[in-house]
Amino acid sequence: MAGQALIVIDMINTYDHDDAELLLPAVRGALPGVRALLARARRNGVPVVYVNDNFGQWRSHHGEILDRALAGPHADLVEPVAPDSDALFIVKARHSIFYETPLAYLLRELDVDHLILCGQVTEQCVLYSALDAHIRHLDVTVVRDAVAHIHEDLADAALRMMQINMAADIRSADDITFSG
Repeated sequence: MAGQALIVIDMINTYDHDDAELLLPAVRGALPGVRALLARARRNGVPVVYVNDNFGQWRSHHGEILDRALAGPHADLVEPVAPDSDALFIVKARHSIFYETPLAYLLRELDVDHLILCGQVTEQCVLYSALDAHIRHLDVTVVRDAVAHIHEDLADAALRMMQINMAADIRSADDITFSG
């Protein structure tokens, strides 16, 4: 039987971009869920994979992206969910966690067939990532209280689309069970 991986999307962020002011309240609301998922996944030996925008910083090491975010004005949103020494980190260029990244290969190497998605932005990167996972025949769970949005109405529609069109399981963080 293949296993699970917790995928943390775009949480290492400087929030120095368009729509950041609209996004910040939702990120604050999603933080407790993301933190709870990280703690439980780590405790159960489930792989944690951060897949993060590079913000135009094409570097092979995640440390520079993390350091930049931690030095910014919203470090309080990054520090509680920062990768630990066991976390895996993949840099992405665009919306989907799969687009031009080695994630599919890594998941095969880890024998993972079930992705638990958290992070941002629900109506963009999370939605596109769920679709790309679905077309790769991976099971997807989206944690509704651990994803942040810019536009609440679009996020609600995106969650519904993921559930209906992509067979995604939409759950709260408290309802996620990890098996390592």
